[in-house]
Amino acid sequence: MRNRILKRLGLLFVVAVLTIGMRAAYDPLKTDIDPESVKTLDTRFTYGKQDREIPVLVYLPVTEGKAPVVIFSHGLGGSRNGSAFLGKHWAARGYLAVFIQHPGSDESVMEGLRPLKRYAALKKAASLKSTLDRVKDIPALIDQLAIWNEEAGHSLEGRIEINQIGMSGHSFGALTTQYVSGQSIGRTSQHFTDERIRAALPMSPSGPRSGSTEEAFAVVAIPWLLMTGTEDDSPIGDFEPEDRLEVFPALPPEGKYELVLWKAEHSVFTERRLPGDRERRNPNHHKAILALSTAFWDVYLQDDPEARKWLDGDGPKSVLESKDRWQRK
Repeated sequence: MRNRILKRLGLLFVVAVLTIGMRAAYDPLKTDIDPESVKTLDTRFTYGKQDREIPVLVYLPVTEGKAPVVIFSHGLGGSRNGSAFLGKHWAARGYLAVFIQHPGSDESVMEGLRPLKRYAALKKAASLKSTLDRVKDIPALIDQLAIWNEEAGHSLEGRIEINQIGMSGHSFGALTTQYVSGQSIGRTSQHFTDERIRAALPMSPSGPRSGSTEEAFAVVAIPWLLMTGTEDDSPIGDFEPEDRLEVFPALPPEGKYELVLWKAEHSVFTERRLPGDRERRNPNHHKAILALSTAFWDVYLQDDPEARKWLDGDGPKSVLESKDRWQRK
């Protein structure tokens, strides 16, 4: 009888250990709530002598107390409402996802224009002035988040972990991300790096249009995850898919990652097709983007050891397809 009891207890112990292990397995796609139920805060702030007004859409985290921040910068002609699938998932994973809108290079530049005139308007908006406006918007936003975090009665009071900030963006937003995360601008090697940013994730990145690529990224001092696709071109700026691949080898040798999705076009980081798209959208692309971005934030904004094992190990293989390319150093 005693032996049978001991065997049963031993079996129960093994089952308990296995169950705990299964529950503890890291999964960057798992959320405690439906991302579609994430609440948002649509607000705005002004800064500078010209009272530049900046709209922001905040996806509120499901966790209580302070949360790490991920800032997202839209592409040319976009808005704070774009790429919502990212904001919803990141918030459902416990991040305060702040989607900023940049006046002068947002959807307003195309308002009321016929399709044939939109291209010219967008090309005009892709200017040095817009670039400089954007790289000034980001530190102003971080300053404002710090104010809201301390403002009694504000919806974001006590919700922001101001020392845990990640920066991301798509296309022109990727360029914005690159400039505030260590890349120099032009031949003057001017820098707009914001030291409060701990990790960067440019989607559809690009190398410098002039000067040395190596020099442009020489002083990058934080981890970067680059995401692009084999068909990721853009008529504005004449970017080809090969141009997106110049950044990874030019970055410092440690803390860098690159994802290249097979047959993914420029629109893969959005929720709708863009004019000129040729490929069928692959649902697995968004799955891979969400999984790898979340793991990256978990590693570098929350120092999660399980996330690091997943990201630096075989985890990415579980969400990628055979022709997708993944590398890290």
